[in-house]
Amino acid sequence: MSVTAAASAIEAAPYASLADQAYHVLRKRLIMLDIPPGAAINEAALAAELGIGRTPVRESLKNLETDHLVVSYPRRGTFATRVDITDLAAISEMRRVLEPLAAQRAAVGATEEQREELRDKARQIRSMSGEDTDNRALMEYDVDVHRLIYRASDNPHLEETLVRLDNLVTRIWCLVLHRMPSVADHIREHVGLLEAIADGDAERASTLAGEHVEHFEASIRAVL
Repeated sequence: MSVTAAASAIEAAPYASLADQAYHVLRKRLIMLDIPPGAAINEAALAAELGIGRTPVRESLKNLETDHLVVSYPRRGTFATRVDITDLAAISEMRRVLEPLAAQRAAVGATEEQREELRDKARQIRSMSGEDTDNRALMEYDVDVHRLIYRASDNPHLEETLVRLDNLVTRIWCLVLHRMPSVADHIREHVGLLEAIADGDAERASTLAGEHVEHFEASIRAVL
């Protein structure tokens, strides 16, 4: 991202503070591995690129450390955390419980506006051609879908926990992406899930969310 583009993203983002805006820009770079695992984080360079002061960057990094996306060492600096494949089992154990719960809650309590957002995202995915869509775009579809569902669950604590877990599992996915035969098929699984939530079918939404987590873990393990 260029300096101009990054600054524009900061200005356009609907966040409450510069620190919050910087947090979302950096979080995306970290989970998509645009900032490689283990890479040093240069506060001054980031502040200059984003067109903000070092204080909001420093605040955003503290929040990213809570998310286990960066780690700080006294007198050494801040670094992007390593991606530990062995975390997959523990993360999947939690997601198998919480993803179905979020889907069920969303199906029951989503607003009409949220249901239309879910239907619109399902239409976008249904119409896409996997052959013409690069893996980066497909990964961003995946992140968007999960964020929509978590938000529609109307439980900020559940949403916060799932976003953190999804961030970590997305990093694992990005690490092995080049070895996976098909990302598009995994993304297309979201269509039925999104439509079930939008239609208010809580039981089907819960079942599909659980199956989606199982399929994802199996796909990752198949290439390890």
